[in-house]
Amino acid sequence: MQKRKLGNSGLEVSPLAFGGNVFGWTADEQTSFKLLDAFVDADFNLVDTADVYSHWAPGNKGGESETVIGKWFKRTGKRDRVVLATKAGGEMSPGKKGLSKAYLQGAIEESLQRLQTDYIDLYQAHYDDPGTPIQETLETYAQLIKQGKVRAIGASNYTAERLSEALKISKELGLPRYESLQPQYNLYERSGYESALEGVCEQNGLGVISYFSLASGFLTGKYRSEADLSKSARGQGIKKYLNERGFRILKALDEVAKQYSSTPARVSLAWLIARPSITAPIASATNLDQLNDLVEATKLQLDGAAIELLNQASAENAANTAR
Repeated sequence: MQKRKLGNSGLEVSPLAFGGNVFGWTADEQTSFKLLDAFVDADFNLVDTADVYSHWAPGNKGGESETVIGKWFKRTGKRDRVVLATKAGGEMSPGKKGLSKAYLQGAIEESLQRLQTDYIDLYQAHYDDPGTPIQETLETYAQLIKQGKVRAIGASNYTAERLSEALKISKELGLPRYESLQPQYNLYERSGYESALEGVCEQNGLGVISYFSLASGFLTGKYRSEADLSKSARGQGIKKYLNERGFRILKALDEVAKQYSSTPARVSLAWLIARPSITAPIASATNLDQLNDLVEATKLQLDGAAIELLNQASAENAANTAR
């Protein structure tokens, strides 16, 4: 499989990342192990998680996903076949969050322990922390890199302005820079990334790992009415997509899927993979059939006409139609 460079980090990743938010939540430990084995054995290597996954699930407190991955590393010995991306800074418990030096130094030790590894390939700031000077955060990352605990750093959920500011400070002070951005981006959610963030990433040669690549499952086509929302634990979060524009996107996906004898999920991911600024969209699976859909998406090469049809169907306004 053709790997892609992640910014200037030196890391080379598969064109699709496995989203570890399901581990210890909608995929139990044994299922998670099978999914990770199948993903890596298919020559994919980028696994994305976060320390807070999945604190939102009843009975969970955070750290469950990292713990599952760590157990899998120990059982299989496949650590060296994975580009491991995790995140810190999200709220683990009331007030326990942020990107301060003290917080990050503690957070990484806890992540390393759960992950049963001595280094993280891509350590990402899960959310911007306006209360901590950017310089302090970057200096902390510099120490972690020097200690061999981190290979490269990335940002998630940053605005274009804050990302640009962080890159400027890195350059001026000779500190490590964010080599990647993790934004929300998919056929439905376009403007947040395309309006300003995409330009910053392209101008600075950053890798981009998009999340909610299938809009929480909406772009798979299995949610077409409110009656369908009970199909999964994430169903209620999809109600906002059930509108004229959402149905227009599904219609275009159906059309392209039929043309390629494919599925809406594969087409949605192929559209992302084909966008020059995207390094690897993140997608999750809770069973091997879903994982196969993800793998097949990387083999689907859409022609210009199919991409334009999807661009126009998903345009949020007239300005976007021309892109």
